Amino acid sequence: MNGEAARSPEARLEEAVGLARAIHLDVVRAEIVRISRPRPATLFGEGSVEHLGECIKDDAIELVIVDGALSPVQQRNLEKSWQAKVIDRTGLILEIFGERACTHEGRLQVELAALSYQRSRLVRSWTHLERQRGGFGFLGGPGESQLEIDRRLIGERIARLKRELDGIKRTRALHREARRRVPYPVVALVGYTNAGKSTLFNRLTRSAVMADDMLFATLDPTMRRVELPSGRTVILSDTVGFISELPTHLVAAFRATLEEVTEADLVIHVRDAHHPDSEAQRQDVLAVLADLGLPDHGLDDPGLDGGGDQRIIEAMNKIDLLDAAARAGLKNQMLRDPDRVALSAATGEGCDDLLSLIDRRLEAGTRPVRLDIPLSDGSTLAWVYRHGEVLGRRDDNDAAHLSVRLSEADIARLRHHQRAH
Repeated sequence: MNGEAARSPEARLEEAVGLARAIHLDVVRAEIVRISRPRPATLFGEGSVEHLGECIKDDAIELVIVDGALSPVQQRNLEKSWQAKVIDRTGLILEIFGERACTHEGRLQVELAALSYQRSRLVRSWTHLERQRGGFGFLGGPGESQLEIDRRLIGERIARLKRELDGIKRTRALHREARRRVPYPVVALVGYTNAGKSTLFNRLTRSAVMADDMLFATLDPTMRRVELPSGRTVILSDTVGFISELPTHLVAAFRATLEEVTEADLVIHVRDAHHPDSEAQRQDVLAVLADLGLPDHGLDDPGLDGGGDQRIIEAMNKIDLLDAAARAGLKNQMLRDPDRVALSAATGEGCDDLLSLIDRRLEAGTRPVRLDIPLSDGSTLAWVYRHGEVLGRRDDNDAAHLSVRLSEADIARLRHHQRAH
C-alpha cells in the first residue's frame, strides 16, 4: 500500500503483519503493492488484482487483509474476484479490539464502533451482536453466504449502546470527581501500540497487567497506586495504545476512555526508542493528544521554556535493545532535555529516573497557599500533611493556620474535600 510519507512501505507492511498476528492469524504471504492511482472499483489496478488473485489461488489463501481503507464496493469486488474473504485495516483493528476488550465498557465501545463500520457493509449475519466478547465476524471464511444487516435492527442496537455508554460516561465523571476529592495526582501512560506501556506499568506498580509483545496487548485502562521517591503517592493509569490511521469509529467510541488522559495531572508518553519509525509514531500520538485537547509540548525545541503543555513527559523505552553507541547517544541527549528520560521497562534501567522526574514535575507545579483549618477537622489536616509541604504553622484555640505548598490539582481537591465536609 502507499502509506504515509513519514513511514517506509516496509515498516507499514511489518506493522500490518504484526496486527494480523496479534489475533493469531497465520500470515502466508505479505507484499507491498504500489498504487499510482486508486481505482474506485477495486483500489488496485487490473494487473495487480490479477497477480494477487493468482497468489491467493496458488497458496490457498482464505483471508486477504488490505492495509488501508476499502469502500464497501471495493471490498465486495475484490472478494468476488479473489474468491476469498477481504477486510481492510479498519476491519482488522476492530477485530483485534473485539477480541481484547475485557471490561463491560470496553466491549460496548468496540461493538458500537464495529456496528457503525458495518452499517454500509455486507457481513455473514448479525448474530455476533449478542456475543459477550470476541471478534466481530469480519474474518469469516470464503464462500459463506452474506446477508445485508437489517438497518432498523442495527440502528436500534446502536441507539441502545449509546445510551448505555452515556450512563458509563457519567459514572466515569463521578469517579474522576471522587478522585479529585480523595487523594492523589493521576499520571497517565500513553504511546504507540507495543511501545512498552504495560511493561513499564507493571515495573512501576509491581503488578501483572497483560504485557505481551504484540500490538494492542492492552485495551481497557488499568489504574494502580505508585509511591514516588519523595513519599508522594500517585495513581498510574495504563491506556490503550495509539496507532496510525486509527479508525474514526474507534476514536469516537473510545473518547470516554481517553478522557482519563485529558484529566491526568501528568502524561507519560512512552516511546519505543529502538523502533525505526519512532519519530513517525511520536507524531501519530501527538496528533491524537492534540485532538483530545492536549497541545504539543514543544519538545522539538528543548530550549523553549514554558511552551505547550507542561504535563507531558517523554519516556524513551527499550534502550536495552540499542547498541552501545546508540544508547550512549540517546542518554547524552536526555541529559540536555529535562522533559525526557531514557529507560528500559524490561530491565528496570532508568525507571528510578522516571519516578524522580515525575516527582520534580509535580513539585514544580506547586505554589504556597495559606490555609485556616479547624483543629477539630483532623482528616483535612492529615490530608494537607500527606499531600503538601507545610512551610509554617500557627495554632490558636480554634484553628491551625498553615502556610503550605500544594499543586493546583491538590488545591482543587482540597476545596472539594472541604465542601464535602
